[in-house]
Amino acid sequence: MQRTIISLSSLITSIVLLIVGNAYLMTLLGLRLSLEEFSASVIGWILAFYSIGFVAGTLYADRIIEKAGHIRAFAFFAAALAASILIYPMLIEANLWGALRAVGGFAMAGLMIVMESWFSSKADNSNRASLFAIYQVVFFLSTAGGQVLVRVADPAGFIPFSLAAILVVLALTPLSLTSRESPKIIKSDRLSLARLYRTSPIGTLGALIAGLLISAFYAMGPVYADRIGLDLNQLSNFMASAIVAAMILAWPIGRICDRYDRYRVLLVVAIIAAACSLIAAALSNYSIGVLVVFVGLYMGLSAALYPIAVAITNDLMESHQITSASTALLLSYGLGSIIGPLISAFFMEFIGPSGLFISNALILVALIGFVIFVPGPTHTDVDHQESYYTTTPEAALGVAELDPRNTEFEEEHADQDEEQSEDQNEETKATDDRDRQ
Repeated sequence: MQRTIISLSSLITSIVLLIVGNAYLMTLLGLRLSLEEFSASVIGWILAFYSIGFVAGTLYADRIIEKAGHIRAFAFFAAALAASILIYPMLIEANLWGALRAVGGFAMAGLMIVMESWFSSKADNSNRASLFAIYQVVFFLSTAGGQVLVRVADPAGFIPFSLAAILVVLALTPLSLTSRESPKIIKSDRLSLARLYRTSPIGTLGALIAGLLISAFYAMGPVYADRIGLDLNQLSNFMASAIVAAMILAWPIGRICDRYDRYRVLLVVAIIAAACSLIAAALSNYSIGVLVVFVGLYMGLSAALYPIAVAITNDLMESHQITSASTALLLSYGLGSIIGPLISAFFMEFIGPSGLFISNALILVALIGFVIFVPGPTHTDVDHQESYYTTTPEAALGVAELDPRNTEFEEEHADQDEEQSEDQNEETKATDDRDRQ
C-alpha cells in the first residue's frame, strides 16, 4: 500500500493543486462580485453557470478524452480553465463572467475525469477501499485550503486571479511528466433519472437537495459573509470551517448510518440541519464565533445528505447497477446545484443576507415532509444494508468504479488477476522448457 501511495504522489500533487485553485476561485468570485456591488440575484445567475458547465462536462467531456488521449485532453482542459480565470479581471461584466463560469465548470469536470481515471487505475481489490478514503480526505482538505488562500491578496485586484491560474497550470505539470500508460475510460450504462426515482425516490430527491444546499453555500456564502461585514480573515475562516465540519462529521454519521435505518437517519440529519440553518440566520449580527459553529454544523450535516442518499439508493440496487446509479445521482445533484444559487440569491435579494439560510431551511423542510409522507418503495433491514462510504459529488465524478460496493470492479480485476497469473504460468513453463533443453 505504501508503494502504491508513493507511485501516486505526483498525481495526488496535481489533484491538490487543482482543487485548491478551483475552491479558491469559487470563493473569490462570489466575494469580488459582492465588492463590485452586483445584486444578489445577478450573482446567483452568474455563479450558477459553473454548475451548468460541470453537468455538461460530466456528460460530454469523456468524448474529448477519448479523441485526444488523457495527457492532451488534460492540457486542453487546464489551458481552458487557466485562460478563463485570467480573463475575469480584464472586464467586470455579468454576461462574460457567466460564460467564463460555464467554461470553467466544463473544464473542471474534464480535469476531474482524467485525474480520477488515473487514480482508479492504480486500485485493485486489496487496496481500493483505502485509496477511496485517501482520495476523499485529500479532496476535503484541498477544498478547505482553497478558502484559506482568500486572505493572501486583495480580492479587488488582479493578483488573486493570477494566483488561481498559476495553481491550475502547476497542476498540469506532475501529470504531464508521468511515464505511466494512460488508463482506459470506463463507461457505465446510463440510468435515467425517471427510472432512478421510481426505484429510490428519497435517494434521488436527497441528492437533488444536497446539490441545492451545497452549491448555494459555495456560491452565495462569500456574498453573505461580505454583506454582514466580515473581514477577509473572518470570511476565510467562515468558509473553511464549513468544509472542515463536513469532513469531521462524515465518520460519526457514517457509523450511525450503518447501525440504524437510513431513512430515519436522513430525516434526523435534515431536521437538525434545518434548525442550525435557522439559528445561523438569526445570528448574523450576534457573534462570529457562534455563527461559525452553527454554519459549520449546518454545512457538515447538509454535506452528509448526498452520501446518505447514495447509500439509500445502493441498498435498493443490484450490485452491478451501483456505478450507473451513482452517475444518475450525480446528475440529480448537478441539477440541484444549478438551481441552488438562484433560489438563495432570490431570498437574499428581498430578505437580506440571512435569506441564504432561511431559503436553505425551507428547502430542508420540504425534504423532511417528503421523507415523512412519501416513504421509499422498500426499506432495507439494517442487517442487509450496503456498507456506508463517505463521498462528495465532485469527488465521485471519476471514481464511481472505485466504490468498494461495486462488484463490477471486483469481477474486472479478478479477470485481470487471472490473466496475469496465466501469463506468469506460461512464462514459468517456457523458462523451465528452456532450462531442460
